[in-house]
Amino acid sequence: MQSTVLLVDDDPGILQLVSRYFNLQLPDYGLVTADSGSRAMTQLQNNPDLILLDVNLPDIDGFTLTSQIRTVTSAPIIFLTARVTDADKVRGLGAGGDDYVTKPFSLAELGARIQAHLRRAHWPEKRAQVAAFGDLIINYSAQQVIVNGQPLVLEKKQYQLIEFLSLNPGQVFSREQLYEKLWGFDAAGDARVITEHVRRIRNTFVQAGAVCPIDTVWGVGYRWQN
Repeated sequence: MQSTVLLVDDDPGILQLVSRYFNLQLPDYGLVTADSGSRAMTQLQNNPDLILLDVNLPDIDGFTLTSQIRTVTSAPIIFLTARVTDADKVRGLGAGGDDYVTKPFSLAELGARIQAHLRRAHWPEKRAQVAAFGDLIINYSAQQVIVNGQPLVLEKKQYQLIEFLSLNPGQVFSREQLYEKLWGFDAAGDARVITEHVRRIRNTFVQAGAVCPIDTVWGVGYRWQN
């Protein structure tokens, strides 16, 4: 079945450029567009599998719009922005975003990220259906993490990070390796989002009264402790 991508940007040049790229290089993907936040919410009726979202829109900022989108869909959101400060990344991830592409961007890079996100949004059945780590239970088929009998509220990328590490217990992965595994495109500068996701996962465990099994190996990366 054809995947649908929603592009939200108020720059007619960007809309035209990306539309042409889809027609020539990604003909198996459907593209719908919106030039404002209000139009983007209307376009959600097309059930997009992925959203490309400009941070600066005429009627609303992209981070606030992301929070509204998350009430409707969990589709991956890639921000298109010239703002790449750590503060912006933290705010974007906190709102429910998944990745960033910096303007001006390479169409080839954008296409690679889109395809990587969509592949990971449709990962095949996991080799283990349920795993237990003390009071922590991971239901891979339901994509659910349960602590002391209560399911945790996690963003999609946070669950995927837990899933990958828990399926490879004891093995140490760098931020770059984790970013490439989850996002599918090796971009070292953006690998810092892994650190923020780990921080938020740990806070969620603390709020649930539990210790997070994700261990920091200083100077190397992260691993899952049994």
